[in-house]
Amino acid sequence: MMGFIKRLSLVLFMALSFVSCKDDTKEKDDNYAYLGGEIINPKKNFVILSKSEQILDTVTLDANNRFLYKIKQLEDGLYTFKLPAAEGLEFQMVLLEPKDSIMFRLNTLEFDESLVYTGVGAKKNNYLINLFLDGEVEDKIILGYSQLPADEFERLLDSIRDHKLKKLKAFKGNNSTSPFFNELIEGTINYDYYLSKEVYPFVNYSQSEKRNFESLPKGFYDYRKQIDYNYCNLMDYFPYYSFLKHHFENIALTEHFKNSNDSVYNVKSFDYNMIRLRLIDSLVVNDSIRNSLLAQTAIEYITNSKDVDNYDALLESFVNKNSNTEHQRYVSNIVKSLKDLKSGNMLPKVGVIDANGNQFSLNSKIKNPSVIYFWSSTYRSHIDSHKKADELKLKYPEIDFIAINVNNDDIKLWRNVIKQYRYNTDNEYLLANPKEAKYKLAISPINKVMIIDEKGKIVNAHTSMFNIRFEEELLGLLNN
Repeated sequence: MMGFIKRLSLVLFMALSFVSCKDDTKEKDDNYAYLGGEIINPKKNFVILSKSEQILDTVTLDANNRFLYKIKQLEDGLYTFKLPAAEGLEFQMVLLEPKDSIMFRLNTLEFDESLVYTGVGAKKNNYLINLFLDGEVEDKIILGYSQLPADEFERLLDSIRDHKLKKLKAFKGNNSTSPFFNELIEGTINYDYYLSKEVYPFVNYSQSEKRNFESLPKGFYDYRKQIDYNYCNLMDYFPYYSFLKHHFENIALTEHFKNSNDSVYNVKSFDYNMIRLRLIDSLVVNDSIRNSLLAQTAIEYITNSKDVDNYDALLESFVNKNSNTEHQRYVSNIVKSLKDLKSGNMLPKVGVIDANGNQFSLNSKIKNPSVIYFWSSTYRSHIDSHKKADELKLKYPEIDFIAINVNNDDIKLWRNVIKQYRYNTDNEYLLANPKEAKYKLAISPINKVMIIDEKGKIVNAHTSMFNIRFEEELLGLLNN
């Protein structure tokens, strides 16, 4: 659960435009770094290099699957390299400072686990990747601790942080480290610790969230006095952003409980999400961090709630607080699309391509009561979705199950994925115009499902095959 929470935040973090804090100091001749690597089992012959989601370059691998790239006018900080792997794009971050010359070697079949750095600046990056890998193991341990009483949970969590800080002190004693590295690692350790405490009331299953909040020991959240809501050096590193997301969920829910009769966490609550927007706007000064958190909050509410009547009010609040016009346009389009997807409306017209390369209107494929589910080879959940659809087909043969891939613009690559997983091509389609279709069908989250009647009218535009009530919806579809 803790790992899922971090990765969910990461997915959303990577999806939103983030602009890093800039250093306005003069450029120097020695303000550069080299980054290179060797890729084992590459899926394609290129690597994408970026900084704060701004793409620097797409670098082609040579005949030996290697590359070397010089970053000029270097801005100290975290850079990202992405490359096609077994399942879509995989990525990892690397810390670069002036005059670094870092080489890495990795196998796409074991992306993070196989990653090793060498060269000038390698030690700090090996430390960073080991901290990341250790964190994945610790997540499972901390989830177990989260079922304990709060004081015992806090004591055990403190011991994990203390151990990490002692390791950092030993590393600094044996190696020459920069102030930037020290701040990054110490900040990562602290904000990971803070995140675990913010999440505790949500993942402790002994009581309702409200009761969990009320039973916390005095001083449990004393560290909040030290929170920097505009931490430029950490803003590109996802543990910090993940912390901020869940911190605002926490403090918004606490305030919501004071003024409502609710006692459990409800992400679909309009009042709760309006409080989230207000708190983010009031506490975060940095435009990039504030805009991303605001956009994430608005998108989560709009895509989870079916209360269309509240969309405009939340959108107005969001637009008044978010200064990023691209975010405003994106969220506004989602609201428009979801309004068009109200129950009883006709399924919007979007183009799809079949495995033979023929293009059709999706509407023309609706001959019977249908379930439309979406998938992406970027997320391994597509395996579970297809498996669930196959199970339901056997129980409900009167219903067509239509699978639509949303991410592979390359029809050849899409066919290869279908062949690799032995998916039946009869009801497998590729979006002809993914960008347009994602807006029209409001495809977020990726595992959303649409239920359509035999006339092509929308019954439910936003459900899930894994919802415990999903089969009740199918029976209702057949009995209408």
